[in-house]
Amino acid sequence: MSRKNRDRGWADASEALPSPVPDNHTHLESVLGVQAEPGPRTLDDHLELAASVGVPRMVQVGCDLESVAWTDAVLRADAGGPGADGPVPMTTRRGVLLGAIAIHPNEAVLHAGVRETAPDGLDPDPQPWHDTSLADALATVERVARANPRVRAIGETGLDYFRAGERGRAVQREAFRAHIALAKELGLALQIHDRDAHDDVVELLRRDGAPERTVFHCFSGGPALAEVCAQEGWFASFAGPVTFGANDELRAALRVLPVEQVMVETDAPYLTPHPMRGRPNAPYQLPLTVRRIATELNQDLRTLCETLTRTTERVYGSW
Repeated sequence: MSRKNRDRGWADASEALPSPVPDNHTHLESVLGVQAEPGPRTLDDHLELAASVGVPRMVQVGCDLESVAWTDAVLRADAGGPGADGPVPMTTRRGVLLGAIAIHPNEAVLHAGVRETAPDGLDPDPQPWHDTSLADALATVERVARANPRVRAIGETGLDYFRAGERGRAVQREAFRAHIALAKELGLALQIHDRDAHDDVVELLRRDGAPERTVFHCFSGGPALAEVCAQEGWFASFAGPVTFGANDELRAALRVLPVEQVMVETDAPYLTPHPMRGRPNAPYQLPLTVRRIATELNQDLRTLCETLTRTTERVYGSW
């Protein structure tokens, strides 16, 4: 294997954290789809490697119809029961996974039949499951969330104005409102996807009333949005971008927030933290982000780990 290919494969695990921290947002079905060597191959491999560096628990996020079904099945298997839709790629029952499910804002646009080119310049790419109406897709999310006690959040939902034109944005706003209502009705946390849409996300949360436990997943705002979150009691979850050299505004936002409202995630397999950026991400890379947060907040690493764990359990409950 060439040096170039090795550098794009799975990175080595970093030094273990002094106290365990959950990854509160990861896409394990996508992690398993990464074709990279050498490194972890199976779900068991990933869970074991993450646990070895102090990341023993995680919140698995399914935000399209296929991954909602996969999440439902893997949560049931992990809890010791049969998968909801047949076998899942797990041989050891650990009880380490919780779930969040939703129809992602970009998925909502396709379910609604909107086929417009967005500001990102990409043409729409509907898949067979997008033949399901948006109403029916949302009904599936509700059905799974009601039936599976390991689903503890509705998300990721929100607004993505980088990947939606005017018609798509209107669909996203209505889908977001439906998810907000569902999270409140079921007493679940809300995980928000917010891309180039800070003002409208805040406006809708305030208009409809945010769930008690609202998390800005992969927080991407600056100090102004962080101040709003601090005032409203909303949580901000930071991922790999907080470690990127150019993201001074993001780190400034981190410093604005009370540490008790800060969370941490990988969003794996995306947003791999520095210095492993460019390689696929996985929960075992979480310590890199935790350490950078500790540095920015001038916090003792063990103390920060313990705080992050308490906050995660406050949002999603115990497991």
